[in-house]
Amino acid sequence: MSYNNRIPSGIQGVDEILNGGFIQSSCYLLVGATGTGKTIFSLQWLKEMKGKKGSSLFISIAEPVESIRRNAEDFRWDLDSIAFEDLTFRPAVEGTEFDEYGIFTPSEVEEEPLWKKIYDAIDKNNPKYLVIDSLTYLRYLSTDEYQFRKHIQRLVNWLNSKNCTTLLLLELSDLEKDVSVSLAVDGVVILRREVSEGRLIDIRSLEVAKLRGSSYISGRHPLKITENGIKVFPHIIEKIKHIAYARKQISSGIKELDEILYGGIQTGISTLISGPSGTGKTTLALQYLVSAADQGLKSVLYSFEEGKSSILERCNAIGIPVEEKIENNMVEIVEVNTLELYPDEFLMAMKNEVKENKRSLIVIDSLRGYNLAMEQFGYIVPHIQNIINYCRMNKLNLFLINELEKLTGELQITETGVSYIADLVLMLRYAEYNGEVIKIISCLKNRIGNHEPELREYKITEKGILIGEKLDHLRGLLTGVPTAETPEKKPEIS
Repeated sequence: MSYNNRIPSGIQGVDEILNGGFIQSSCYLLVGATGTGKTIFSLQWLKEMKGKKGSSLFISIAEPVESIRRNAEDFRWDLDSIAFEDLTFRPAVEGTEFDEYGIFTPSEVEEEPLWKKIYDAIDKNNPKYLVIDSLTYLRYLSTDEYQFRKHIQRLVNWLNSKNCTTLLLLELSDLEKDVSVSLAVDGVVILRREVSEGRLIDIRSLEVAKLRGSSYISGRHPLKITENGIKVFPHIIEKIKHIAYARKQISSGIKELDEILYGGIQTGISTLISGPSGTGKTTLALQYLVSAADQGLKSVLYSFEEGKSSILERCNAIGIPVEEKIENNMVEIVEVNTLELYPDEFLMAMKNEVKENKRSLIVIDSLRGYNLAMEQFGYIVPHIQNIINYCRMNKLNLFLINELEKLTGELQITETGVSYIADLVLMLRYAEYNGEVIKIISCLKNRIGNHEPELREYKITEKGILIGEKLDHLRGLLTGVPTAETPEKKPEIS
């Protein structure tokens, strides 16, 4: 058997998980409970074999072929390249007595004739790509587990000798009862369908439990059944490698803000913009995107909370020309609906956007919205870390918008525990100054580069963002209640 020859599955994401596809002339168990997509997966694989050398055969023991074809019509697939053999059990004619065999004829329920039909069907069609749906029914017919395993081993050896690549479908419960079945095959792929912790959605996944002679990406990979068939989104852990390169600075377009950061933010870093609702976090991020566009850098903002039209309306009102940059394809705003995407699916979409449109800056607005959208799929911090690692490896600037629930009180940079993974932290807060509520901005952390540890007033006007001089007499920021130390008049913003 040659392990260098791969048979691409043609199913999005699967070949990446299998490091190139199925190994030629091998047998695989495709395992899953009812409704996990085993038949859809196998039909899609056979369909994708069209045009390759050798024919495709689908042997159905579990479901009538006409029913399989009818269900496949929902995907608008052309299955003409696939040969079908219907070996399903047919009920006996009503009124016929067969003693202990009930409604099935003796020839139908006897094990050996059915195995012979399988071999005859394979001999007749001589396929290079084969699906048998399913071993579960063959196991039900067998009263002897040893004989069943013996039949499976013989079938696998025979198919391998014929250079046939095969998927054998099996119910997950049967594999759990008898794991020895997996010893006969070259690989085991498990499809799962589970209810989310909040019982809001189904979570589908694919896992490779065994792949003889090859490495693979371990773990449970999100899976979707779409109108075009199955799509899998590999969970890839983005590993950090040290890459030395000369960093540049990206100006905010606001002189006073650039002064705080000694000229601007460094390229290739993650920036956390944190503050209570209404302080202007998204507006600040958009200001950076517009300024970056003027410097020739493209960007994208993923909005988990606010609609695109609302964002543009607000930007037009305060003089930030986001709409103009969108028309020039320098900025893009993408609305992300809650529970619509898996975390790995979102990362894949982000990668495609970066690759296809050469985006250099990415904004996730916001961490709270991301959490609400993704929390049904598990703990989000590892996924945020994955996004940050990807951006670092590709020298991209990532902005994470974080909304603090409390307007005042003890200072907390985030409520999701992700502040430690950000390179730069900009904090926006409300403060009381001479009987007036103002907004202030400060830099709390800059892992790469210097910054001024000072507080400045931050104001959003019809002319855009204005930032004042240093507020010398403001104290209490870290206690969460910033107030003026003296009644002196604060510096005016011009």
